[in-house]
Amino acid sequence: MNPARLSAVLIACSLLALVPALAAAAQSETPATASASATAVAAKPVVAEAGDVGSMPDFVGTALDGSRIDFSKRRGRWQVVNFWATWCAPCVKEIPELARFDAARTDVDVVGLAFEDTEENEIREFLKKHPANYPVVHVDPYEPLAGFAQPRGLPTTYLIAPDGRIAERLIGPVDGKLLAQAIGRHADDSKDSAEPSSPAPILPRPKPKT
Repeated sequence: MNPARLSAVLIACSLLALVPALAAAAQSETPATASASATAVAAKPVVAEAGDVGSMPDFVGTALDGSRIDFSKRRGRWQVVNFWATWCAPCVKEIPELARFDAARTDVDVVGLAFEDTEENEIREFLKKHPANYPVVHVDPYEPLAGFAQPRGLPTTYLIAPDGRIAERLIGPVDGKLLAQAIGRHADDSKDSAEPSSPAPILPRPKPKT
């Protein structure tokens, strides 16, 4: 046999002999190693997008009554954040419900976000006929709002837990009963996330500027 051809045959045979060994090595991963790999994948942190349940809105704005709204400092109470518009009939129907709920619950603050391309003076005039009795911030729909996703429909309401995280997003009209049920669903989770030695205090309501 030609020496060169013999050398090629020997190399090929050597490689074929290695195949079973390589296959055995691939299957020799211990359960502990496999478990560690799975744990590493499972431990990868999941980052919530703005407006998702679990995210923490970082929104600062000035309400039409002059009060300053800063969600990074509004801790210790439940926050009900309602996206609405003057042209949205279900939104307008919600206003008295939200006002009553805000007045009845000392552990809740309601904030309205007027999501429309309208002059602020027009919104103020509208609110004279439909008083909200809670802070309303005008939001430009053409500029992204920090901490919240663009609403897919109006009204859209966010429930923010006392620790500052979004507990629930409600699309469509809400009333006091629905909001109370939503808070009840998440109240235990909120207590579990708080430090037992230093529970979140009930903070005083912010006063509008005079």
